Amino acid sequence: LYSAATPNIYAVQTVTSAKAAIGLNKYVPADRSTPLNIFLQVNTSGEDNKSGLPPLSPSTANAEAGLSQLALQVIKECPRLHLQGLMTIGSLTESLSSGEKNQDFETLKQTRDALEEVLCRELPNESERWGADGRLMLSMGMSSDFEAALKAGSDVVRVGTSIFGTRPKKVAQ
Repeated sequence: LYSAATPNIYAVQTVTSAKAAIGLNKYVPADRSTPLNIFLQVNTSGEDNKSGLPPLSPSTANAEAGLSQLALQVIKECPRLHLQGLMTIGSLTESLSSGEKNQDFETLKQTRDALEEVLCRELPNESERWGADGRLMLSMGMSSDFEAALKAGSDVVRVGTSIFGTRPKKVAQ
């Protein structure tokens, strides 16, 4: 995880559990000048091969929902972490679709809005403890669909494949 070899790491994405958040919090040095930013991963496509917590909707946005619980735990119990936002790895079908809107990106935006309502309700007057300028950031879009993600309102895109090339296939052990 986090180590002395990576003291300048800005953010960790794909956090999906309290165990991961607590582990990160434990390994961030106490003398670090700023908390480590994290993004919670949301499985907006519902695909079994994707990690992430279920998205929220206005009807499921409450403090007991899994995503809400994890967000609240990070904010309350992980002082060396800063919940900066949410991220998703959308479905390839949506990414390659020529449709007007990518449904995975729309779902993440809806989830962000619903989670912000929960956080404001549960932690009134404490919006500085999460997000950036009073909003949770969105990390959505990769090399194949970053333009659509930017049009949809993404704050962060992940374009490693465009920079570094395709990863080698994993070899089964």
